Amino acid sequence: MERAIEISMPFKYLVKPNPMVGALILKGDQIVSEGAHQKYGEAHAEVNCFNLLKEEITDEHVMICSLEPCNHHGKTGPCTEKIISSGIKKIIIGSLDPNPKVAGKGMKKLQDAGVEVVQGILEDKVKELNHFFFFKHINERPFISIKIASSADGKSHNLDGSSTWITSKKSRKDVQLVRAEFDAILTGGNTVRNDNPRMNARVNFEINQPKKILLTSQNKWNENMNFFQTSDVEIIAEKNLHTVINNISRQNINSVLVEAGPKLVNAFLKEGLCDELIVYKSPDNLGDAAVSWFEGKKPFDNFDFNLTSSYTIDRDKKSIYTK
Repeated sequence: MERAIEISMPFKYLVKPNPMVGALILKGDQIVSEGAHQKYGEAHAEVNCFNLLKEEITDEHVMICSLEPCNHHGKTGPCTEKIISSGIKKIIIGSLDPNPKVAGKGMKKLQDAGVEVVQGILEDKVKELNHFFFFKHINERPFISIKIASSADGKSHNLDGSSTWITSKKSRKDVQLVRAEFDAILTGGNTVRNDNPRMNARVNFEINQPKKILLTSQNKWNENMNFFQTSDVEIIAEKNLHTVINNISRQNINSVLVEAGPKLVNAFLKEGLCDELIVYKSPDNLGDAAVSWFEGKKPFDNFDFNLTSSYTIDRDKKSIYTK
């Protein structure tokens, strides 16, 4: 199972919003084939594993799969049918799939066809690896992170609207890696108007770019602005954030990164719509002629966040708070 998990990991940024899944076929204690889900919309791990098998299935063969095989028609056919038709008589599963379309149905289909199923091997590791995927289906909404860049005195930007980089180049490069992990990036109209951001993940490896979600009542936008380039953009005029998230929940989106100004960030926090707060803090002050991110001296305490990690990137400090 550790090997099945290992071979799924290189495709983290290409399979999202699908989970990372690896599959093996054993004969005795020897691995005779292995495959992973490599790209969203393409063959699942089990199918790739069978396609690479160079021998006939016998009663000696056992399949290992890190996640319960699907039993529904999506972008690909049901993996359970492929397994049953192969003649495999035993399969060992890391974790059941939390997706209601699967959720034990794949295992039952296999058992009804006479396949012995063992499940729950390294289950916690599979869930940790696919944290966003499990969170979405268990909580019926996407995992929401908020990312901010703050001066040492807790400021967001200058009052006069003049642009200034708060954090270092290395911190801004780290932000690209954070963006790459998420299915969607959400921001507000003021941020797009004032900063003209690209808000895509600029990394040196292939990924499924996050969808961009813009909360604004403004109907018409200049589509030549940076934000509207490079990936899918959805504009939402709804002001009720719970309604916004409910609508996003109906899409194939497991995780949302909020990158916005203080007003929208605080609105998400006050509505309890934040599971993780990522703060990049510069050692420099912006002073009185700047806008504060939060009210009070200990704002994170007001929202019941706990510091879970903190480390230095160049001259800045990156801190992650969770509930």
